[in-house]
Amino acid sequence: MPFDASDWSIAANGDIRYIGDAHGGAAPTYCTVLELHRALQNFADDASASGDDLVDITSPNPSERSTDNIVTLLNGYNIDDTAAEHLYDGSISQDGGDVIYAGLVVLGSVVGGTRPQIVQNNTLLTNYWTTGLNADVASSAIMRILVKVRTGGADIDGKRLRVQARELGGTYAEFSLTCGLGNNVAALSTVSDLNNQTAAGTIAGWTDVANTEGYQTINLNNGNGAQPYYSQWDRGSRTIAQLYERGKWIQRRGTATTIHGINGELFRGITHQWAYDGEAAGPFAEDEILSWGTGATAGTGLLLALDDDGSTGTHWIQLLTGVAPSDNVTITGGTSGATALVNGSVTTRTVPSTFLGTYTGSAILGAYGIGIQAADLSAADRLTDLTNTQQAPPNQQTFSVTGLVSTEDRVLVAPNDGADGIDYEQLTANGAQSSGAGTFVVNEAIPADTPASGTIRILISGVRQRVAYSSWATSTFTLTGTLPGNVSNGAGAYISYIDKVAASSTETYTATYSTDRSLVVIVRDGGVTPIKPFQTPATFSSAGGSVAAIRTSDV
Repeated sequence: MPFDASDWSIAANGDIRYIGDAHGGAAPTYCTVLELHRALQNFADDASASGDDLVDITSPNPSERSTDNIVTLLNGYNIDDTAAEHLYDGSISQDGGDVIYAGLVVLGSVVGGTRPQIVQNNTLLTNYWTTGLNADVASSAIMRILVKVRTGGADIDGKRLRVQARELGGTYAEFSLTCGLGNNVAALSTVSDLNNQTAAGTIAGWTDVANTEGYQTINLNNGNGAQPYYSQWDRGSRTIAQLYERGKWIQRRGTATTIHGINGELFRGITHQWAYDGEAAGPFAEDEILSWGTGATAGTGLLLALDDDGSTGTHWIQLLTGVAPSDNVTITGGTSGATALVNGSVTTRTVPSTFLGTYTGSAILGAYGIGIQAADLSAADRLTDLTNTQQAPPNQQTFSVTGLVSTEDRVLVAPNDGADGIDYEQLTANGAQSSGAGTFVVNEAIPADTPASGTIRILISGVRQRVAYSSWATSTFTLTGTLPGNVSNGAGAYISYIDKVAASSTETYTATYSTDRSLVVIVRDGGVTPIKPFQTPATFSSAGGSVAAIRTSDV
């Protein structure tokens, strides 16, 4: 609305103040910076001042405009922070440019009820604009306000701002900008997040979701070995979808939850990394604030992950204020007091608006460096380690034999020889191996779909004896006990995927799927209620597999 003189006062010393809130509960009013300038000039051409607007023809010129959106207050005239809250659509400079309120226009479309947040100098500004002020539907402006970006002759964090939307139930968004005079534009776009519709109070109760923070390695058992991450999330009894919701809950507007030492509203994830050398007074400490540079080169960062080799290493940080360092700049630890020099170029990492990454509705696509314990992942999930390599968990699948009678049926699942019989020489002994040995070595590479632990059948003294193993690697089985007899060079062996007396109506094995595995399933019971031997081919596929035993009486 236009400038309302009754809501403003102009003192003889130049103080321009908003007094509308003193009107006994009247609705606050807002005007553009141009309207303020026009009002000041209108007062300045009066013959004499009156009321609480002490400006007239005898007063120094109070203001000038460069454009409709750039106004400068002159000759000691000034606004304060409260007055700035009631102005929009441009900038106000005063005190000879030592104080600047920049115009901020937020464009876009957000979920109803969203309260945009403004982060300045790693601090959330007090949200007086709630769901937006001075919106302009025609130009898609969610809100138009002023933000102080310079005071006392010094820019506040280089006039940098981050505008973000973190309303639980909607998608998150953020936009970073550096402000100049006039209007500065940020863009936000959010929609309802169909994967995040659980009430905040319910998510708050998911306390079994935990995170081990800091540099560590995780082996997803996908053949790539242990790889580095800056976190390891344990979803506890929750689903991967609920882990995603918990992550959003930690970051939500109004959160009181701390992550990596800072409030979740300010947390973003890794934004930069660099190698360092020349370390002194170390080591550095994870979650401490690092600092570097002066003036235009100054910056601070939260140390999220540290790989310290003594005098050299790597830092992974979230940039908090200022700019990233450059080669040979000195880095100082705020808690540890350690120092080091940046060694080489600094790598910038893109952070998603939700720090855990993206949830597709069936899988998590982790953000850079986010780790999740291997047991909590499915084959569809994807993580990106600190080497910026995508890691895919193995496809763990289960094969089942159902329709069994507990304590009576003997069940064997073995490799198929191609004629629906057992492949007795799936593997062969690598050299003669002595009774009592704790390992069994074969000539072949042990198949990737071999269960992590289980049993093998080895030809020993003419009998294919059942031998349990606790683990395997490459071509070696580590046995639970020892070899029960001497094994001849080249003796046949095979993996018995299930090899036991049924302990329940269903017996299973779990393994990593790599390619379809042809199996043969044998179920026999020659006891009190004998059945005719049941034997059938089967397949362990990308979805596992299942066979129901057919029990035909042999009485």
